[in-house]
Amino acid sequence: MTTSTEGAAQTAVPLTGPLARFRTAAYVTGVGLLGLCFVMVLRYGFGNPTPSAVYSPIHGVLYMIYLVLTIDLAIKARWSIKGTVLVLLAGCVPFVSFLVERRVTHRVKAGQKL
Repeated sequence: MTTSTEGAAQTAVPLTGPLARFRTAAYVTGVGLLGLCFVMVLRYGFGNPTPSAVYSPIHGVLYMIYLVLTIDLAIKARWSIKGTVLVLLAGCVPFVSFLVERRVTHRVKAGQKL
């Protein structure tokens, strides 16, 4: 018979790689979203569309990578669809990806599902 602590540790071990990739992607996406906000201020506040034209596609690629890595972790950790969608949407709101990354990390390490 295994205790709940042993079960949580056994669940978390195979998720080390996907969790590390998710954490990196969440951080990069959060910083990238702040950068996007900055270039949007330059574009609409100061009439300079050049930084936005260069940076917006880069941010789009970063967000797509975040989506793929989040879905990878969600499948391996067996998250609910609702939890997965909420984590995916966290990459759309400034600063929220940082908060959600911490929450997801704690829950995955504890062996809890979203």
